[in-house]
Amino acid sequence: MRPEILFPLFAPVTSLKGIGQRFGKLVERAAGPRLVDLLWAKPVGMIDRRFAPKLKDAPPGQIATLTVRVDQHLAPGNSRQPYRVRCSDETGHITLTFFHARGDWIEKILPLGQVRVISGKVETYGDQLQMSHPDHVAPEGEIELAVEPVYGLTAGLSLKMMRRAVLGAVAHAPALPEWQDPALLARRRWPQWLDAIEALHGPETLEDLAPERPARQRLAYDELLADQLALALVRAHAKRQPGRVIAGDGRLRERIVARLPFALTGSQRQAFEEIGADMAAPERMLRLLQGDVGSGKTVVALLALANAIETGAQGALMAPTEILARQHFATLERLAAPAGIRMALLTGRDKGKPRERVLEGLADGTIELAVGTHALFQDEVRFADLAVAVIDEQHRFGVEQRVQLASKGRGVDVLVMTATPIPRSLQMTSYGDLDASRLTEKPAGRQPIKTSVLPVERLDEVADAVARALDRGAKVYWVCPLIEENETIDLAAAEERHARLAERFGSRAGLLHGRMKPTERDRVMEDFAKGGTDLLVATTVIEVGVDVPAATVMVIEHAERFGLAQLHQLRGRIGRGTAASTCLLLYAPPLGETAKERLTIMRETEDGFLIAEADLRLRGAGEVLGTRQSGMPEFRLADLAYDQELLAIAHDEARLVLARDPDLASPRGKALRILLYLFERDAAVKYLRSG
Repeated sequence: MRPEILFPLFAPVTSLKGIGQRFGKLVERAAGPRLVDLLWAKPVGMIDRRFAPKLKDAPPGQIATLTVRVDQHLAPGNSRQPYRVRCSDETGHITLTFFHARGDWIEKILPLGQVRVISGKVETYGDQLQMSHPDHVAPEGEIELAVEPVYGLTAGLSLKMMRRAVLGAVAHAPALPEWQDPALLARRRWPQWLDAIEALHGPETLEDLAPERPARQRLAYDELLADQLALALVRAHAKRQPGRVIAGDGRLRERIVARLPFALTGSQRQAFEEIGADMAAPERMLRLLQGDVGSGKTVVALLALANAIETGAQGALMAPTEILARQHFATLERLAAPAGIRMALLTGRDKGKPRERVLEGLADGTIELAVGTHALFQDEVRFADLAVAVIDEQHRFGVEQRVQLASKGRGVDVLVMTATPIPRSLQMTSYGDLDASRLTEKPAGRQPIKTSVLPVERLDEVADAVARALDRGAKVYWVCPLIEENETIDLAAAEERHARLAERFGSRAGLLHGRMKPTERDRVMEDFAKGGTDLLVATTVIEVGVDVPAATVMVIEHAERFGLAQLHQLRGRIGRGTAASTCLLLYAPPLGETAKERLTIMRETEDGFLIAEADLRLRGAGEVLGTRQSGMPEFRLADLAYDQELLAIAHDEARLVLARDPDLASPRGKALRILLYLFERDAAVKYLRSG
């Protein structure tokens, strides 16, 4: 249950005076539905209303606060025309214009013959001064000539209304018991929580908006501590669950390794040693296996699954999409079936008798290894003895889903794989409940990928180069950012590009995009991997888990529109065989500084971890993580590109707190519970032993 002291902050924004249903919807769109969301809406800039010139000195294009007399109201002849109010001071005249405003309201705020203070952007219309929709209109002495924070808005929402909503939320914010370590507060000179909130929304200078200001640092750290504490609780809960000792005799693993076309790399051996040690321990394994595209994660995962199967137990591998699940099944089957492992595939598409046979085989133990999608989570899926679960591309799944799959057996060991290299700071936030292993080498025989950056004007030369590659027997990917032409965004659409390339290459050119039915997508991929399609025009659906070793050329149109991590993932679709590979990044000039830096980094390195760190620096954490996807924290106050030091402190502090006070029962522990609820990490509270 949420503590009573927080009830006012979780009231709807419409509970604020002056914010009805209409404005409430706009405020909700800009910040969120509750008062607490308004507290987290950081100002993004400042307006200085202290500039108060006479009319003759008011420069167009600048915000000014003017003291004027109301001389004349000019009501419009029809609704399409604006309502105008003529005003003056002793040095000149200005016209105030209002579109779609009620005349009686304007007459009330600007009564004829009265002096009013107006504040807004001064413009010129012909040779006349003008101000459209002043931000403030009030009698003398009622407008504060001050610096005013600016917030992110939405269409129809004025800054004045947003500011009123934010100040209303701040007025409802209660003083909360202190959850931070007093020594840290003193050392950093951080204010109390409520003082920090008031300072955040009452900046006095532009410098007050900087991330290193004490109020902003304090609030960012509060959010990071809530996140780290929640992850530490999930981890502590998982570690408390009885695990099981899993140590096979090695017979299946030996057969699998013997069938590999290459020797295991040093980092593959090291990663499996770490996984094997976890599985052999009586506690449950919770480990993240990070490896760049093509580093051989799937083989390491199969060795972990085989280790469990050697003991007579079962293993499961879960992927986020059907294409990826089928791909994994095909890859694993080539190695596992000859070793004697009985496997089955289970996806949402499997129905009727075949599905029933798989469910029976899992329940009676005759199927030793299940590969599937979310379908493995479903209630009717029961395992005879699930001992290890491997979850691929974890950023598509949340922490709760890790717990869910692990509940399908007794003390299930969990191995999470990702091909998205994660900067160390993000690893703490997204996978703070997991230990980590990294694969840093590519399997022997893999050649580096040559990456070139070219302007789109050279498209014809690129098509000629593709023709030469096809003549050599290569397979080629051609990636476009959109599916169909969108007039507002000048991007090459996949359908149009496919039509153009098909004129030259005929039926050898195929098309793949996310709006196709899964069966159709699978057929297109199959034809590209093994059939007559040699040139695949695609959207980013090929970003994850598509494995065609014969593909050695990748063309990415409008590469400047993609993030670094996505470019790296796409490039990873080639260079999977032993032939030399080429990636061509086409851009539309002129390039901005960030886009230029991104493309330079892609040209200079293939190291996914270096690329991930650069991506975090250039884009910020929210975009790198794709926070809208489940499982990733969405930070409102912290900025991981800037607050990495605070994150490291919060990571250590959370573990220290739980080591000393595992039930959060002390006075500070109770305050920390309030912190968890404040930042909506309540799901973690249920993992406290005393509730």
